[in-house]
Amino acid sequence: MDNGAGSYRRFLDGDDEGLRSLIEEYRLPLQMFLNSVTNNADLAEDAAIETFTKLAIKKPAYNGKASFKTWLFRIGRNAAVDMMRRGKNLPVAFEETDGFLFLPSAEEIYLKEERNKTLMLSMRKLSGDYYSVLWLKYFENMQVKEIAAIMRKSEGAVKVLLTRARQALKTQLEKDGFDYENQ
Repeated sequence: MDNGAGSYRRFLDGDDEGLRSLIEEYRLPLQMFLNSVTNNADLAEDAAIETFTKLAIKKPAYNGKASFKTWLFRIGRNAAVDMMRRGKNLPVAFEETDGFLFLPSAEEIYLKEERNKTLMLSMRKLSGDYYSVLWLKYFENMQVKEIAAIMRKSEGAVKVLLTRARQALKTQLEKDGFDYENQ
């Protein structure tokens, strides 16, 4: 898998299907990340659209120094920041155990969904940088180097930010009544 670079190359060579494929693969993850930057779902969606529009019209060069996803997310972040500066940021399964597959019960599914809701609500209460770094690390599975490129910080600063964000999340979860013993 080329992580999007091949699709972008196909698009640059004249195959419009390459751009469609990029949009299908990256639209939602990009919007979720941009939502963490802007704290505004509508603005995040607009910034994602602007990102793909920039790819389609300006066709910026991808040099391969970072992963395609990192490069794309950085373009998106820049678009979101530009939009905020212009004043557009108005308030507004299956589990495997001992080699056997088990279908979780309805109760287990419900409890897992509730834990995930609590986690997401607590994460939303964190500062923008804390939310962003946690999202990129744990939901987008990015490496520190990629996160540093997107957030325009040094790798050391991202490591410190991750440590502080984890601690802030733990504190927020405790404030929100998250029970670690029953998880």
